[in-house]
Amino acid sequence: MRDGCALTWVRRAGAYVNGTPAVRPPGKAIADNGRPAAALPRVTLHDEPLKALMLPFDSGVLPWPAQGDIAFLRARDGWPLRQYPLRHLRCEQGFKPLADDLREAGLDVRAELDGAADASLVLVLPPRQRDEAQALLARAVAMAAPGARVVAAVANDEGAKSREKDLQQLAGLDGTLTKFHCRVFWTPPLSGAHDAVLQERWQQADAPRPILDGRFRSRPGVFAWDRIDPASALLAAHLPGDLAGRGADLGAGWGYLSAEVLARCPGVTALDLYEAEARAIELARGNLAAQAGRAALFFHWHDVTAGLAEGGYDFIVSNPPFHAHDRGDRPELGQRFIEVAAQSLRRGGRLLLVANRHLPYEATLAQAFASQRVLAEGGGFKVIEAVKGEVAGGVVKADARRSVADE
Repeated sequence: MRDGCALTWVRRAGAYVNGTPAVRPPGKAIADNGRPAAALPRVTLHDEPLKALMLPFDSGVLPWPAQGDIAFLRARDGWPLRQYPLRHLRCEQGFKPLADDLREAGLDVRAELDGAADASLVLVLPPRQRDEAQALLARAVAMAAPGARVVAAVANDEGAKSREKDLQQLAGLDGTLTKFHCRVFWTPPLSGAHDAVLQERWQQADAPRPILDGRFRSRPGVFAWDRIDPASALLAAHLPGDLAGRGADLGAGWGYLSAEVLARCPGVTALDLYEAEARAIELARGNLAAQAGRAALFFHWHDVTAGLAEGGYDFIVSNPPFHAHDRGDRPELGQRFIEVAAQSLRRGGRLLLVANRHLPYEATLAQAFASQRVLAEGGGFKVIEAVKGEVAGGVVKADARRSVADE
């Protein structure tokens, strides 16, 4: 999950964005940025760090640039941003649901911006993880044109004071405001007088590096970046060896579970990896490069909750997300993954799922699959196998288990 606001991924229904009714806030003007009027209401009211980020401009403490490109790192859409001309805004967002929201708003968004030092203003919403956040601040300073500022905002309970000290240490501070349980802080106009040694050290601390005795490469900020999470390990240990044909890994992360599928299931001929975090899917691409001759591999930067093509897979494995930025349980995420898996499997196809033992997935599985059983439990997790049956009259019927590889 990405950091900074309480996103729940209740998406793509038109009337909701990030789990919040998408409406225009009373008394707030939204700038005409050349988008159709129908696109304007898709904004959320409850992104406190984004509101804090725009506070210096709302209050007149800082001017909004009249010309020149504006870079926005870890960008998110929302009504506080929409009050300003955004024609020259360049957004960086590696989390696909948020990137999709920005793109649907008509904004220029990429998973990673180039590092050219030409931005007249750099806006930053740093993540929670320290190394990743420090590297992002270092990149922000590097992207600022002479005379430009870097402005960052962080929620108090996400490390606001620490990130403020980081930016001060790197490039100096010219001001701070506190509101919305957040801190927003900014540099003086930059002229190259920042700590270049510290900048390089922070950028290197975020670089991909070998983990697990060199078997994989990972980097700070992705899920379980320097270890095998116990839920995935439990699922890997109980993968049926007869999985065969074309499969998918939903929420593939940096590729551990897919690597285990390829190692343990010789009948697998093709595997699609779906992951919402761009940094993670690029790591997975590298981690499975040596397996390219073993099976056909495909890597997708994709929001699984938005759906997949129907009826194409013999099996699916998944360790789905189950919490959002407020760190509370969000069982609807896993439930949606289950629904998408059911739609994407062929008749007789199997879902292998791992989840926290307390999460209420059984009812969703019963609605979408002909049968389910618990293969293993341990460490507070459960591994479930569910088999897709035939749908007739809206009712799922059991069907003999079979694989396309056998047809």
